[in-house]
Amino acid sequence: MTTWEYMTAPLLIHATKQILDNFGADGWELVQVVPGPGAEQLVAYFKRAKQ
Repeated sequence: MTTWEYMTAPLLIHATKQILDNFGADGWELVQVVPGPGAEQLVAYFKRAKQ
């Protein structure tokens, strides 16, 4: 059975692609993006299989 680890990270609207590319390169899969505390902030939820 696969077990997962999870992470949350802030996303800045003006740098979303670079941030997501960096996490993807580390093996993180984007699960969901939700509004953050500020008007131009988002929070991303990621998962990846535990090693």
